[in-house]
Amino acid sequence: MGETLTGFEYGLNTPATDYDGINKYLRITDIDDVSHKFDISHLTSPKLKDDNYLLANGDILFARTGASVGKSYRYSNIDGKVYYAGFLIKAHIKDHFSTNFIFDTTLLPRYHYFVQVTSMRSGQPGINAKEYQKYIIYAPSENEQNKISDLILTIQKLIDLQQRKLEQLKQLKKAMLQQLFVDKNSKQPNLRFKNFNSDWKQRKLKNISKRILRKNSDLQSLLPLTISAQDGLVDQTLYFNKQVASKQLKNYLLLYNGDFAYNKSYSVGYPYGAIKRLDKYKQGVLSTLYIAFKPTNINSDFLQHYYDTDKWYREIYRNAAEGARNHGLLNISTNDFFNSKLVTPSDNDEQLKIAKIINLFNHLITLRQNKLTQLTTLKKYLLQNLFI
Repeated sequence: MGETLTGFEYGLNTPATDYDGINKYLRITDIDDVSHKFDISHLTSPKLKDDNYLLANGDILFARTGASVGKSYRYSNIDGKVYYAGFLIKAHIKDHFSTNFIFDTTLLPRYHYFVQVTSMRSGQPGINAKEYQKYIIYAPSENEQNKISDLILTIQKLIDLQQRKLEQLKQLKKAMLQQLFVDKNSKQPNLRFKNFNSDWKQRKLKNISKRILRKNSDLQSLLPLTISAQDGLVDQTLYFNKQVASKQLKNYLLLYNGDFAYNKSYSVGYPYGAIKRLDKYKQGVLSTLYIAFKPTNINSDFLQHYYDTDKWYREIYRNAAEGARNHGLLNISTNDFFNSKLVTPSDNDEQLKIAKIINLFNHLITLRQNKLTQLTTLKKYLLQNLFI
C-alpha cells in the first residue's frame, strides 16, 4: 500500500465539543461498521481547529488502535468540512491510482486477515503507519481500476438508496401505528377508516385471551425458543449458540404457531420488555419464565400490531412493583399482566382493516429488505471476483 500513497499522517489530538454547525470531527466511533460511512447521528466539533488535519477529497482513514483497528473510511466532499481525530491515520492516494479502488481493497477478506494478524499486541490491538504500508495490493492499470471501482460504487449507491427507502418505510409504519391505535385515555384513534365512528372499548387482556400452561411433557417439540425484541420468537440454539438438554425441555411450555409470549426482560428501545407471536415455526418450546397466551376474542394480527406500539407500556408501568427491576426483569405478576387493559375497536371489521394495512407495510418492508440483501450479496460477490 505504501507505494500507492504520498504518505500517512496521524490525526488531531484534541477533545470533541458540541457541534458548531460547520466544523465536523471524525472519530473512530463515527465510522459506521457496516457501510464505512460517516455516521452523523452524534456530530461534534474539535476543540482545537487546525487546518492541517482537514480531509481532502479522496483521503482514506484507517483506525490504528482498539477493537475497531483496521476500520476504514473514504472521505468525500459531500461530508463537508471534516477534521480527523488522533486514533485515525490519514492516507492520501497518488495521482495514478484510483482512490476508490484502493479503498475497496480494504473491504476484501484478505484485508481483514491482514488486520487480524498485524494488529496482534501483548495489550490493546493496533496497527501503525509503517505496518499499514506493508499491506499488499494487486492493482491493474489505472483505467481498469476506475472501471472496477465505478461498478462497486454504483452498487453501493443502490444499496444506500434501498437502505434509505427501507428506513422511510419503517418510519412510516411506526407513524401509522401511533395514529391507528388508541392511547389508554382516548376513545378514538387520530386516523380512522371511513364508516367507523363508534368509540373504542377498554378490555382486560384476560377477557380476550387464554393463558397457555401446556407443558412439553411428551417432547412433542425439541425446538427451544427465546424472545428477541427485534426478531420475535426465534430458535434459542441459533440465537445464543447453545443447546438446551432435552430432559429440561419436558418442563418447558409448548407453543403452537399463533401463540403469544411476554418477555419481561427490558432492553434498549424496549423498556417494558417485548410481547411477540410465534410466526416462524409450527411449534416450539419456551421457558416457564415467560408468560404465554392465546388470543380468543380479538383479531390475532391486530393484537400483534398493538404490541408493536408503546400503547401497552403504561399498564405494565402501573402494575410493575415499585423499583421494579430484578436481574434485568420487570417485576410484574402474571395476574397483573392479564389484568392489564387494552383499548380496542368493538367492531371486528375495524380490527381487520387496521391489521391488513399494517400487514401490507410489513410485506413492503420485507420486499425492501430482500432487495437490500440481494444487492449486498452482489457487492460481496463482485469484491471477491473483481479483485485479487
